[in-house]
Amino acid sequence: MPLIWAAISAHGFGHAAQVVPVLNALGRLVPDLRVFLRTTVPASFFGSHLTIPWEISAVQQDIGCVQKGPLTIDIEATWLEHERFHATWEERIQAEVAAMGAARPDAILADTPYLAVAAGAQAAIPTVALVSLTWDFILSDYPAPPHIDRQFLIGSIRQAYARADLALRMTPAPKMEHFRRLIDIGPIAEPAASARDQLHSVLGLAPGERTVLVGFGGIPLTSLPFAELEPLAGYRFLIDGPTPPESTRFGSIQSLPFSFKTLLASVDIVMTKPGYGTLVEAVALQRPIVYVRRFNFADEPSLVSYLHQYGRGVPLSLKDFTEGRWEAALKQVMSLPRPATPPPPITGAEEAATHLGKLLQHSV
Repeated sequence: MPLIWAAISAHGFGHAAQVVPVLNALGRLVPDLRVFLRTTVPASFFGSHLTIPWEISAVQQDIGCVQKGPLTIDIEATWLEHERFHATWEERIQAEVAAMGAARPDAILADTPYLAVAAGAQAAIPTVALVSLTWDFILSDYPAPPHIDRQFLIGSIRQAYARADLALRMTPAPKMEHFRRLIDIGPIAEPAASARDQLHSVLGLAPGERTVLVGFGGIPLTSLPFAELEPLAGYRFLIDGPTPPESTRFGSIQSLPFSFKTLLASVDIVMTKPGYGTLVEAVALQRPIVYVRRFNFADEPSLVSYLHQYGRGVPLSLKDFTEGRWEAALKQVMSLPRPATPPPPITGAEEAATHLGKLLQHSV
């Protein structure tokens, strides 16, 4: 029974949401495939999404970024955590190599922990990086505290990535020049079917009232301008978190009998940050997007460009977002025409599975 080792960054749920469609597609190609998940993403995330047999080992794979909510990156804390992570780098490598030796996987898939790439290379196991970003690229935007050798740390991460046998760069993604072999693949997403009528019925919407899904990935919002938005007639806001008990404008998605993916396919407008999973899926579904940029997360430009080429998007400043001035952007995005060019087909998972399947055939 072939086994694939999937190392997944736990910076939000976006990387896990990229890996799951690939593993599901690979399971349709490779009989009796099993997966060993090496990640601190909660096991509950995979239970309703992953269709092949799996087990999970909750071991930290990388740092990503330290955030104060989904829109603010704590740059100093991010560097300090990377310094801590790399202070025990050799011990971490040896622990991963030993665990790989015990599990005996036929291939390593990393999205995008460079620790797994370096360990897989040292263990002489075929290693594939599945990438929409790399952490050296993200860190290159951030000034480091004076005592940290910024260039050495970024260079070490880059050297680890360069040990991958193959990198599969999904659409859209920034340039990546340090992989020895890189293949571009299509977008990765698994859009759900719409349950628009059922959602309207459950919410008891008034005629003409529009639904807005406020979703910023796996890192929860710490606050929202509830009082400022409560008088905004004509909209129903669905959020991942508690709502004021007296509110008639906000609803918690936990109280609804729909998954986040089903809500994404069913609402009128999506409000989010430019993150890969939600943005690519919303574009595929042709859902209008109001987005709040961070401006210091290096994959944002490629995602925003993709949105404006193939979808309907309107920016909302962080100040306007936090102060509840949403109405103008919501009206504007609904007035935009559909783009003349349809989005690229969602073929990335199948393409990645094809490449991994060929690798497994040579490994097993």
